[in-house]
Amino acid sequence: MTAVGIWASRVCGIGDEAAPGLMRQLDVHRDLGMSGVELRTVDGRGLHELGTDEVADLRRQVEASGLRVPVLDTPIGNWSTTVATDLDTELSILSRTATVAHALNCRWLRVMSYPNDGWPHDAWAAESLRRMRLLTDEAGRLGVVLLHENCQGWAGASAANTLRMLDHVDSPHLRLIFDVGNGLAYGYQAEEYLAQVLPWVEHVHIKNGHRDPDGQARFTLPDAGELDLAACIRRLEAAGYRGWYSLEPHVAHIPHLQVSGDPEQLEQSYRAYATGFRDIVEGAAQP
Repeated sequence: MTAVGIWASRVCGIGDEAAPGLMRQLDVHRDLGMSGVELRTVDGRGLHELGTDEVADLRRQVEASGLRVPVLDTPIGNWSTTVATDLDTELSILSRTATVAHALNCRWLRVMSYPNDGWPHDAWAAESLRRMRLLTDEAGRLGVVLLHENCQGWAGASAANTLRMLDHVDSPHLRLIFDVGNGLAYGYQAEEYLAQVLPWVEHVHIKNGHRDPDGQARFTLPDAGELDLAACIRRLEAAGYRGWYSLEPHVAHIPHLQVSGDPEQLEQSYRAYATGFRDIVEGAAQP
């Protein structure tokens, strides 16, 4: 493992954490020496909302940038939904996002597993598992792979829930995104969670922070939080992980809280975050 090799070929970031518009998202990541960008929204619109001509234009701009797009982030099962959200709508979003994925030569779609809507815990679990199986079956038909993130929803609450979901669905079209910082919001230790789910991890999100006395997660620059990002990187690399490390700072742009700085603030904070993470990668790569 070398820092230069990881940074140049395996570090990307979620585009709208750096800028609202696609062209600036691409320019910032290219300027930072990255070879990829993870896409979530373009000018505040989800990728599933783009029309045919807009998808064609998206493809042209990405190809011209020379960047790869390893993952598309969908709103399926995330903070904007609940376990009672209409499933046909979710399946439609999956289908439309898969079309974008194929246009970008991408096969991984980020999903979550549905926040509760006041249901008893067992009913919430059963419905979340049912939905994840149906969505995964459809993903297989569409030729894409769902990457479940340890975030909003039933399966993101613990490693035990995540493993139960994987066992229930039992499909190569469902794998995991491990977000190093999300345990701060859910009360578990990142490395303990990772140790249990590591064989299924295909993609990694990078954030850092700390828990306030009131239990709220507060996200920081990568070297200013309580998490040992370098230790997580070393553990992943030692286990044979060769996927992407994708920056999701949540410092100036926090979608689920509807917090976002102005474009200049977004870009400045994102560049500072990337610089800090590069230092961590270089430290983790030392023998």
